[in-house]
Amino acid sequence: MANKPEPAGLSLRLAAAQRLRAVLGGEHFAPLSTSDIADGRDRAMANRLITTALRRHGQIDVIIAELLEKGLPARSGTFEAVLRLSLAQLVFLPDLGAHSALFLAVEALKKDNKARHLTGLMNAVLRKAQANSARYGLMDERLLLPEAVRSRWTSAYGETALDAFAEALIEGAPLDLTLRDDDDELVEALGAERLMADSVRLASRDRPVEALPGYDAGRWWVQDAASAIPARLLRASPGASVLDLCAAPGGKTAQLAKAGFEVSALDSDSARLERLSVNMSRLGYAPEIITADASSYRAETPFDAIVLDAPCSATGTFRRHPEILWHRNAADIAGRVRLQRALLTNAFANLAVGGSLIYCVCSLEPEEGEAQADWALDALSSLEADPIGTDEMAVLTEAVTDKGHVRTHPGLAPGGRNGGMDGFFVARFRRTR
Repeated sequence: MANKPEPAGLSLRLAAAQRLRAVLGGEHFAPLSTSDIADGRDRAMANRLITTALRRHGQIDVIIAELLEKGLPARSGTFEAVLRLSLAQLVFLPDLGAHSALFLAVEALKKDNKARHLTGLMNAVLRKAQANSARYGLMDERLLLPEAVRSRWTSAYGETALDAFAEALIEGAPLDLTLRDDDDELVEALGAERLMADSVRLASRDRPVEALPGYDAGRWWVQDAASAIPARLLRASPGASVLDLCAAPGGKTAQLAKAGFEVSALDSDSARLERLSVNMSRLGYAPEIITADASSYRAETPFDAIVLDAPCSATGTFRRHPEILWHRNAADIAGRVRLQRALLTNAFANLAVGGSLIYCVCSLEPEEGEAQADWALDALSSLEADPIGTDEMAVLTEAVTDKGHVRTHPGLAPGGRNGGMDGFFVARFRRTR
């Protein structure tokens, strides 16, 4: 007897469940690739399910609590991941249809030895969710952010900004590129709009990044508009020696090379440096690449300028990585604060007298940004602030703070354009002796 064919859509549901389960377990989210699901439409569908489940995580938590009075079953394999994907479809992706959500959820559990005994529970829970989907779809958007995060960010940015954060979380991030050369024809071919300086934005695309015009020729690189700001603010003469600390995957390295500096790119992760090397080769740049610990590295000759994009909580990237909202806690942030101080201290030690230092983090946490700038001025006696002026941020003057730092967040957009930007903090210093 011939084997019964696999139900349509089951393989992508299984792949999505495995990826979501890994993220729920603490892994960083990475979209499914061609090696996971070959068909482009299926891959897009699976990624849409996963990202919706992650973006709506807080709301789905409340739904699950109502549907499962005894909580999630223990040691139940993929049950939670399949349930979250199915609830995301039933409540927040009604265009995908309700029947497939129920049917594929049950079929997916049948493939899991640790969860197949829960098919009856899954079916009952999802039918109840289907009956209440209209009510669930009107849930308070304040549930999108964990309570502790909302409280922290409300204090830092205000309620109006938090509303914009919630909207940005649901919408996700557009694709921003930094151009190697100013080229109107390329911008038109990409279907992009100009943001500021050499940053452009694609609000939507119908193909992988590698298939976009100009990729193979190295005419641009992917870089969020906020991430492109720090390197532009470096004060150094063309030809100056510049150290890019914690450089991988290389967006700022490319900017520094483009600006005509003699660039050294340092990172402790050899695999990430290999990716940087490949990126630089595609773009036609040849920085010195150094594999070393950024907290202890000592150069034979101090650098004229240094850019330190320090490891951080990365909460400013939640539009692309919504899981960060639920994975980070106070202890994580405190640990990164300690590391950032070690890196700042060592960056200072490698900086020539009169040299410029840029410190930046893709974090929305004041402890990793504003507070670190204050700490550096107190702890490093011959380091002084070099305030950033509004004239240096022509289309984003509102990002310049009273102390001359730059603070971006998803509620801001260059020139008022749609799409927001990552949360970033940038401070500039100079060594006086």
